[in-house]
Amino acid sequence: MHHHGYLWTGPKTRFDQEALRRPPHPQPPPAGSRPELIQRYREMATEFPTSDLPPLETANWLVKPPSLVHGTWPEPKPAAAWLSDRLTEYAPRFASHAERDARRLTALVTSAHERLASGHDVSLGFYLEHPSYLSLALVTCSPNHENRELPCPLTQG
Repeated sequence: MHHHGYLWTGPKTRFDQEALRRPPHPQPPPAGSRPELIQRYREMATEFPTSDLPPLETANWLVKPPSLVHGTWPEPKPAAAWLSDRLTEYAPRFASHAERDARRLTALVTSAHERLASGHDVSLGFYLEHPSYLSLALVTCSPNHENRELPCPLTQG
């Protein structure tokens, strides 16, 4: 087991495009479906795995391109340290002053370490200034607790 780190920042309006953050249904629309439904399914099947947008389900980061992995760690402690570093880096830009509180950030990192140690994923999000959004995720891999079928992005292709 190991852990991958993911980071995304961008306009909140882009983050809110939930259709692009959701994988397509496993089965395509049945034959005879409306052409626009078939076309939309094809677009989603192509766009979801290549989009840099954070997926709605944290485990689905594993189907994204390996280039989106910001770090890989065999143990929870260095993965949590990466998260701590990112929180420290971005905290001055958090839109909410309460979210900048050092004790709160320390508690988030401690909780993340505990979740990773038990084989679970971690996903955090913060509004930044200038209606932007920060998404941070640590995803347990080989296997993932939520979806054991997902392949490791670093062993694909």
